[in-house]
Amino acid sequence: MGRLLRIRYAGAALGIVLTVGTAGYMLLGFRFLDALYQTVTTVTTVGFREVEPLGPAGQIFTIVLILVGVGTALYALGAVLEGLIEGDVRTHLGRRRMDRAISRASGHVIVCGWGRAGSSIRQYLRGAGLTVVAVDRDPARLADLDELHVLGDVTDDSVLAAAGIDRAYALITALDTDADNVFVTLSARALRPDMVIIARARDESSMPKLLRAGADRVVNPQLMGGRRMAAFALHPHVADFLDVVMHDDELDYRLEQIEIGADSLQGRTLRDIALRERTGTLLLALRTPDGRFVANPDQATPIGPGSVLIVLGTPAQLASVRKLARARTGTGSSAVGRSASTAATTDSCASAP
Repeated sequence: MGRLLRIRYAGAALGIVLTVGTAGYMLLGFRFLDALYQTVTTVTTVGFREVEPLGPAGQIFTIVLILVGVGTALYALGAVLEGLIEGDVRTHLGRRRMDRAISRASGHVIVCGWGRAGSSIRQYLRGAGLTVVAVDRDPARLADLDELHVLGDVTDDSVLAAAGIDRAYALITALDTDADNVFVTLSARALRPDMVIIARARDESSMPKLLRAGADRVVNPQLMGGRRMAAFALHPHVADFLDVVMHDDELDYRLEQIEIGADSLQGRTLRDIALRERTGTLLLALRTPDGRFVANPDQATPIGPGSVLIVLGTPAQLASVRKLARARTGTGSSAVGRSASTAATTDSCASAP
């Protein structure tokens, strides 16, 4: 029997003893408060005077109450002390506080599998101002973690529910096996069809399976690491620049993707919005609604709903671009231009070894 369960049973037994003792003394003619007082002083062996004189029946009842109640009280006290000494009570209360904090979280990122990749993901996402909820079945990995976390098997839907999947923005699964990652991706997609899901694949052959399971992006650390090593060999300055822009929090420049929502900049071209002149940002590429990338796009390139601008600039300049992307056009509704730098952040972080 676990220590916390023993504490619960001991507390329940002590409550029954106090209830029975109080009821017994009331049957002997005591008022309720006097009966409760007499029961507590008897069970705790304090030894104060009797509230009312006891006849033979009262004396027999008191003897039985002492024999049963004192043992029960000592057992309950021992169970509580054992739980406090071993840290179970503190752990239980901490878990309760953690659960309440997770229940209040919204728009957070769930990271399944808390190894080296999970730690790297956490560091990057926290730098971007996002809340992270870690999930792992190994208590040693979550020990002393100052992050919201859930201990359990993430392939169980109840564990995903405990991590707040119904309110999460994204889920990153970086478990030890591709089979587990596929299972979690299927479960998460079934629970949240609209959520961003990033999956890690140890085997390159598993990448299409994860995409079919519902992952938005699949990252193979070995493949990504090999490409980065080759990039450093051929274009070290370009690779360094991208690392600094994407990962250096102290740099004033940021690389962001900004999605153009419905009715936002409808029917406009890059020349019409004069992005460079009005915001000071540098447009590196444009992704069309059908998924094609257009690097260094021509000024005559049209901008339609679903287009994504890849821009480089300071936080203030990027804020101007987001404001421009939300601008109302004609009599249409307000745009839903959305900065999707978080999605890019997630994809980048998931590739961490």
